[in-house]
Amino acid sequence: MVVALVGGGARSGKSRFAREYAERRFARPALVATAQPLDDEMAERIARHRAERGPHWTTIEEPLDIAGAMRREQDRCDGFVIDCLTLWLSNALHAGRVEAGIDQLVESLTGTGPPVVLVTNEVGCGIVPENALARRYRDLAGQMNQRCAAIAQEVYWMAFGFPLRVR
Repeated sequence: MVVALVGGGARSGKSRFAREYAERRFARPALVATAQPLDDEMAERIARHRAERGPHWTTIEEPLDIAGAMRREQDRCDGFVIDCLTLWLSNALHAGRVEAGIDQLVESLTGTGPPVVLVTNEVGCGIVPENALARRYRDLAGQMNQRCAAIAQEVYWMAFGFPLRVR
């Protein structure tokens, strides 16, 4: 399985780059969307992202079981975009399934199947969070991102809307 990791800060162009990357490589792309419309702003953001993708995209809304979603849908597409891992991490953390979930995710990315483009936020470049939950999230995100980068054949860092190829 070919894995590409796209990381960067908020609003750095990660999703756009991942979408364009997939559209250049996959005739039948699928998006595994981990966001949940828990408020009006997030619902609008989800709708905007959906409108940016064309009708040739398959959208799979899966807040927790990324590996299962890819396994179930792999015959319907020839490549996945997972957008985004840090929202998934938040979902898994609140569900109490984070450590096992990261292990399962990484294991699923080392198997066979269609290529995968992972979108993730870098949350460790700012100040140290003031509370234990936020520090745990930051640390888990850093560990998850490192593990995904270690198995990815391509790694991109988004800065100001431009991709910098790291690997």
